Amino acid sequence: MDFSLLRNIISRYCVGEENWEDSRTVYIGHKEPPPGAEAYIPQRYPDNHIVSSKYTFWNFIPKNLFEQFRRIANFYFLVIFLVQLIIDTPTSPITSGLPLFFVITVTAIKQGYEDWLRHKADCSINECPVDVVQQGKVVRTQSHKLRVGDIVVVREDETFPCDLIFLSSSRYDGICYVTTTSLDGESSHKTYYAVPDTMAFRTEQEVDSLHATIECEQPQPDLYKFVGRINIYKDKEEPISRTLGAENLLLRGATLKNTQHIYAVAVYTGMDTKMALNYQSKSQKRSAVEKSMNAFLIVYLCILISKAVINTVLKYAWQWSPDRDEPWYNHRTEIERQRHVVIRAFTDFLAFMVLFNYIIPVSMYVTVEMQKFLGSYFITWDEEMFDEELGQGAQVNTSDLNEELGQVEYVFTDKTGTLTENNMEFIECCVDGNVYIPHAICNGQILSAASSIDMIDSSPGGYRREYEDLFFRALCLCHTVQVKEEETVDGIKRGIHQGRPTSFYISSSPDEVALVEGMKRLGYTYLRLKDNYMEILNKDDEIERFELLHVLNFDSVRRRMSVIVKSSSGEYLLFCKGADSSIFPRVVSGKVEQVKARVEQNAVEGLRTLCVAYRRLSASEYQVACRHLTEAKLALQDREQRLAQAYDIIERDLVLLGATAVEDRLQEKAADTIESLHKAGIKVWVLTGDKMETAAATCYASKLFRRSTQILELTKKRTEEQSLHDVLFELNRTVLRQCSISGLSVDCLDFGLIIDGATLSAILKSNQEGGGHGNYREVFLEICRNCSAVLCCRMAPLQKAQIVKLIKASKEHPITLAIGDGANDVSMILEAHVGIGIMGKEGRQAARNSDYAIPKFKHLKKMLLVHGHYYYIRIAELVQYFFYKNVCFIFPQFLYQFFCGFSQQPLYDTAYLTLYNISFTSLPILLYSLVEQHVTMETLKREPSLYRDIAKNSLLRWPVFLYWTCLGVFDAVIFFFGAYFLFDNTTFTSNGQMFGNWTFGSLVFTVLVFTVTLKLALDTHHWTWINHFVIWGSLLFYVIFSLLWGGIIWPFLNYQRMYYVFMQMLSSGPAWLSIILLITVSLLPDVIKKVLCRTVCPTATDRAQEKLLSGGVAELTPLSFRRRPYKGRSTDASRLRLGAAETLSLSRSSPLPQKLLAHFTEEGGANPLSPYMLRLSGAGFASYAPGPETSV
Repeated sequence: MDFSLLRNIISRYCVGEENWEDSRTVYIGHKEPPPGAEAYIPQRYPDNHIVSSKYTFWNFIPKNLFEQFRRIANFYFLVIFLVQLIIDTPTSPITSGLPLFFVITVTAIKQGYEDWLRHKADCSINECPVDVVQQGKVVRTQSHKLRVGDIVVVREDETFPCDLIFLSSSRYDGICYVTTTSLDGESSHKTYYAVPDTMAFRTEQEVDSLHATIECEQPQPDLYKFVGRINIYKDKEEPISRTLGAENLLLRGATLKNTQHIYAVAVYTGMDTKMALNYQSKSQKRSAVEKSMNAFLIVYLCILISKAVINTVLKYAWQWSPDRDEPWYNHRTEIERQRHVVIRAFTDFLAFMVLFNYIIPVSMYVTVEMQKFLGSYFITWDEEMFDEELGQGAQVNTSDLNEELGQVEYVFTDKTGTLTENNMEFIECCVDGNVYIPHAICNGQILSAASSIDMIDSSPGGYRREYEDLFFRALCLCHTVQVKEEETVDGIKRGIHQGRPTSFYISSSPDEVALVEGMKRLGYTYLRLKDNYMEILNKDDEIERFELLHVLNFDSVRRRMSVIVKSSSGEYLLFCKGADSSIFPRVVSGKVEQVKARVEQNAVEGLRTLCVAYRRLSASEYQVACRHLTEAKLALQDREQRLAQAYDIIERDLVLLGATAVEDRLQEKAADTIESLHKAGIKVWVLTGDKMETAAATCYASKLFRRSTQILELTKKRTEEQSLHDVLFELNRTVLRQCSISGLSVDCLDFGLIIDGATLSAILKSNQEGGGHGNYREVFLEICRNCSAVLCCRMAPLQKAQIVKLIKASKEHPITLAIGDGANDVSMILEAHVGIGIMGKEGRQAARNSDYAIPKFKHLKKMLLVHGHYYYIRIAELVQYFFYKNVCFIFPQFLYQFFCGFSQQPLYDTAYLTLYNISFTSLPILLYSLVEQHVTMETLKREPSLYRDIAKNSLLRWPVFLYWTCLGVFDAVIFFFGAYFLFDNTTFTSNGQMFGNWTFGSLVFTVLVFTVTLKLALDTHHWTWINHFVIWGSLLFYVIFSLLWGGIIWPFLNYQRMYYVFMQMLSSGPAWLSIILLITVSLLPDVIKKVLCRTVCPTATDRAQEKLLSGGVAELTPLSFRRRPYKGRSTDASRLRLGAAETLSLSRSSPLPQKLLAHFTEEGGANPLSPYMLRLSGAGFASYAPGPETSV
């Protein structure tokens, strides 16, 4: 009896995950293995259904209500509403129930709509058509119906529907090209390889005849790791086993390129795919302001309970005497007499709770929701954040986090497509000390495309021409670029004759494409790789053919690549290109010092540099090299180490040819944005899946790293040389030592940290395992705190989220923001407090899953420094003001109980109780929270340091909250006792009548409404006609309503208790005097406090406001010009500043100095000049740009 199935089930559910999650078996085409082979164990795997939504039709109402009533305020108002329904209270249940119902309904509709959009997105993905091979035929089905083991056909430009093992390709070499933009952000083409034994399959029938199984590891999120093997069964033979690695696994979300079609088998589907495992579940985000509101709410709830307890105790102390317990005018019923005293006391306690519950206004939450919803439109309507190229502006996907934009302390940004345009541009090359720039103009004369600008040696000859040809050929041959041809083109490109199809280049490295295209502009065109022969078109339009013998692939340890080719004359050549640090030590001749100086100069400018060298091989040397390579490639053990040794032996005794400079264009104003964020006190981290060298160059170009920055490396390469423990503690000692020195010195060294994904995993893993070397996570965080910028490279999407989570959970609990443009950034966008998606070239998954979406990275500056600043200032004032005005409102009610025998008698009429927060005082603060600008937008953009004034929730800290509360208590005491002592035992009306309790309450309420409204007017800095209309209109509305309610204007209301009360109060002269006097006394302390604070310890915001008032606003110094063509026309006069020389005045009429090289060309004649980087020999370089003088 076969117990394998039972054993599998027991091991799966009883033994534990570690024992059964080692591997899975996939039956290709769902075919059972042949008899005598391994036992067939059917396994159940998830289908290919993708779910990113939060709710379902069945759980929406209970789940949404549960989440909403987790908010303390909502739960509190629900309890108050139920109390009002159960017992007899001084106010109606509608006053609490209706606003609560409104808030819950609006929030549910908003969240339901957002989830419905996610359902639609899921549906479009799950119903995408997919071709599957069944019984030798291609059958079209839907993506969600795919199962593990299905053989899938994927065609060019289609996206892989699940994780697949590559079986065969339409290409005869068994390879395919893939872009993984949505996974790791890299838009370059990567090469994947089919299983050698199946790569010859060309038809569906051949693929369907395959009888094989795949054993592989269980799903795990690492994009760059896969371990498995395929067992191929043939007739009565032992199965053939082949190893499978990451080069055979095609990941869901990647796109097939430059390959007509492929056949592959599904191994991971649905939520088991690596892409899905790297997704972070969407959780409810709450802003710091909302957390402060909840904390304040708890304090006020304690105050409310204290008030109710005090009044209940004092009531029974007051009623201890029988005369007071049951006076002659208020006899109790028999049921009331028989009720137990504890029950009566509890009922009175609840009644006091309801009477005082207005101290926690539900209208505040309604106003906050409206402010967030309406305020979000200001981002959408912002014309400066509209991108004409995309035809779209900023989008707000959730309005709950508007104010959080003003509290950001860490920005985590993707690199490719976010900071950069993902577009490499060839800038120049230096050959044997001579600089070559494509299509240059020197002193007004156009140089031919392949002409050189001699900066060191002005005597060209045959020797120089030979080096030129070798250098250009090296760059045309030493690469892994593929050529894709297109038949359509208008006009003729250089090196391509009319009628010949044009082509474009694709490669796994965008640098290689830029170099090959740069050579094309200089006259050497790479045509194709055909039958192992590489063809190039030289500048004389002659085709040269080189046999490609060996490719020594690039790796991050060697940091170089080489090719061995054989020319048509039979000469063996080794061409090598790589980083300067890996080329210079292997060079034995060439103009090393001149090239090295040029490389250093370009590196300072933030350009990506490569050095190029060559070596001629004799026939015997080639045979030796060939033997070394063959032996290393055939080795079954330590293959990588043996290949590295072989490469090391071959790549020696090189002759230096020159160097290249390539620029990965930053997005417009990306460097300015990062610089502004730094000035605002925000730390910027770059999290990318790209290589370290590429990412570091971008960081220098974007000013994340500066020339003075000391780079600390925490990479796999370094941890292989030293232990992780030693590296971490050595770096920690370095930064701490510098911090202690900088405390005594004016100069402070700037640190930048570079860490890769492998090292991060080791740090987090060692921390979880509780290693004996201490807490690595804390040491790592300590290093990061002392670094001005951090670069995390080779990061998987889930690792990006782990970094964000690590910083969020640190002891400072900073507010984090994540920004990216691809699906690989979704996890960190969801993990951060605020997620921003860029509507870029990598699809819209980041934009759909983010809280906000913007067209370009440069818009982040205004999003945070302007909109975020305003939102935080406005909502902080709204929250504090609401609590303040409700303390002013309810505290007189509390004091009044001491004068009415604690009988729960309201001081204010029911209409005033209901309308105070809804009508009389709601509109002014709502409008304030929408349009207030304490300083202008230009000031906020010009002075990013103003952002520091509101950092760390400064306007909602406990001291500020205590000040507002004490101010409310002070004003309430002035209202109540001022009115009480002014009117005590006196008559004020012409007929000798005394003020009654409703007149007294109306007087207090009138002073209250005018004081809190004028307090807001004093806090308003930005006045518009609508401010005047709402503030003065609210006061006028209160007066008109009181007259209406008192039956003066509308006599039909004369039956109620407020009849003629308001008019009677206004008919008294002392009442007018009291209103004016009490309002003045109430507002005076706040005015004095503001004057003292501005005089004694003004903030940066106060000083900016003073500048605006005095009209002394300084002009903004123009930003440094980017090193790219200027679109407009240049001015007549400009100034040129040299890096290490003098400043020259230039104009259109004056000839350029002969020693300078200009790059000024623009189509349309010599008159409209286009400023470009000037090149100068030596240490300095020049920058020509119109307008004010700019240091480079």
